[in-house]
Amino acid sequence: MRQLAGIAVALLSLPLLFWLQHAVAAEWQEANAYKEQVEQTIELSDPVVTIPMALYDRNGDLFAEEYTEWRDPLPLSEIPLFAKQLFLESEDKGFYEHRGYDVAAIARAFAVNVNSEGRSQGASTITQQVVRMRFLSPEKTYERKFREILYSAELEKQATKDEILEMYMNEMYFGNQVYGIGAAATYYFSKPLSKLNEAETAFLAAIPNNPSMYDPLRHFAAAKKRQERLLGVLTASNVISGTESKRIAETPVVLRLKQKNSRFPAYQTYAANELKQLIDEKEGFTARLKQAETDEQRAPIRKQAAARYAEVVNSGIRIDTALDPRKQRKVDERISSLLNGSGIQAGSAVIDNSSRELVALYGGYGYRKTDFNRSFQAVRQPGSAMKPLLVYAPYLESGPFTENSLVDGSGICIGSYCPKNFGGYQYGVTTLKKAFSRSYNTSAVRLMQHVGVEKAFAHLSPFQFRHITEKDHQYTAALGGFENGTTPYELADAYTSFTDGTYQPSHAIRAIKDRSGKVLYTWDSKRRTVWSPKTASAVRSMLQETVQTGTARGVRQTTSFTGAKTGTTSAYKDLWVAGLNDDYTAAVWTGYDRPHTMQQESERKLHLQLFSAALSD
Repeated sequence: MRQLAGIAVALLSLPLLFWLQHAVAAEWQEANAYKEQVEQTIELSDPVVTIPMALYDRNGDLFAEEYTEWRDPLPLSEIPLFAKQLFLESEDKGFYEHRGYDVAAIARAFAVNVNSEGRSQGASTITQQVVRMRFLSPEKTYERKFREILYSAELEKQATKDEILEMYMNEMYFGNQVYGIGAAATYYFSKPLSKLNEAETAFLAAIPNNPSMYDPLRHFAAAKKRQERLLGVLTASNVISGTESKRIAETPVVLRLKQKNSRFPAYQTYAANELKQLIDEKEGFTARLKQAETDEQRAPIRKQAAARYAEVVNSGIRIDTALDPRKQRKVDERISSLLNGSGIQAGSAVIDNSSRELVALYGGYGYRKTDFNRSFQAVRQPGSAMKPLLVYAPYLESGPFTENSLVDGSGICIGSYCPKNFGGYQYGVTTLKKAFSRSYNTSAVRLMQHVGVEKAFAHLSPFQFRHITEKDHQYTAALGGFENGTTPYELADAYTSFTDGTYQPSHAIRAIKDRSGKVLYTWDSKRRTVWSPKTASAVRSMLQETVQTGTARGVRQTTSFTGAKTGTTSAYKDLWVAGLNDDYTAAVWTGYDRPHTMQQESERKLHLQLFSAALSD
């Protein structure tokens, strides 16, 4: 009877066995096919990693950092042996023997997981952890585990053990957006990994196992306990003695968190903006965009330019700038003190006359990074501050004229355009110097009429005026009436040409370097003559006269030469001063972000005080 029952059970089990055999065969066939497919298509390229961008001033001192993730990758040779031992002994003792995965460990983990009806043990090697960090999602499924093993085997073919360990040490997550043990050292202790003592190093090694549970900022005690367990692992492996373990465990660990460096945010913002211009110029995107005729043609070029910019920025570049921290600090303090939270705003740019480099910027009262930067983003009509560039210098270039040549200041109409002088006053024949220093509008229009509108605007072509268009080519521009206008930076940049008649586009960036110090990009530093020596000398004479007896009287004269030109738009909505002394060229715009009359401020010469604050050393 028992035999018949056995036969019956066997017969009944045949369909089940057949199904299981078929399922196993199908699974095995699918796995082999999947393995072959993965091995053929697997590409273990470097992942996109955002490495901090650092900005340095003219003295070589760090003044700003840009990052969302804090990383400080180190070559394996610069990672202390003790740090490597902590992870090798606790995470993967057989790292240098296995081929990317540990079969025995996987079998043990599988048995544990089956018995516990869960997936609580992973048995991942360091290679597998690198694969997970770089190429795969963290989900805990057997399919993902299988892919992880295949990727690990492939990674071991493509990289040496030391290269894999270096990846691991630099890509582990240490909480608080910190990646890699080098970055963890500088973030949590504000010093390089090589300067940490053994207690601090072991404390950091405690974090990656569970960055939330062992977050030093919230769970310091838990991280300390795990540090002591790791020291116990090293003792059990005879890496250190029990006495050494006790000594290290008893050494106090004191966190000293890294503070994000951003001392001069207005200058930092401009330098980041200029970086994109520099990359576009050197990679040919600027020229290609100029040649493109339609938006459809420009769109892919802009996309390529954006991708290249992101690639460069994320690589962890160093930006060497011309920032003069002493000058920048004075500009910030002096202008802010004068504005004093009144609601009135200002934007300014200061350029070194000898190097033609941008040394300081003022982005606005209370400026913070990512705010509207009035030094280069506030596009406003410049008023009479544009006259030296668009009217007087072109006129002097057009013939044998000097600052003492005569010009008519009486009323004038060109078609229906009949400009008026300030206050409606009428003037007769006067010298260029007087018309300039007193800002006679009728004289300026007459001079442009003599030169010709197109020829006058041709003299602006060397400069960096990005907002002037064909619509501006009218006589109203002689008085600073533009469709859009200009910025303090653009105006200061153009005024540098009155130093000696030569012009070189001013820049904040001296060089872009990679992490090894190799120069990636620099601006071309060629000067060209844009005004004759005669013209430059005459304009300087008129600028000086304006400070001494004209509309800029009140500007502080601190060097042997100081010259400036003011500009005021209708209803006193914008107050401008641009000029130079022996050392610097500067331009300052003063006004409200939402245009409002500034007549009282004009009368008490606030704009002249702000200009003096920017120009004076």
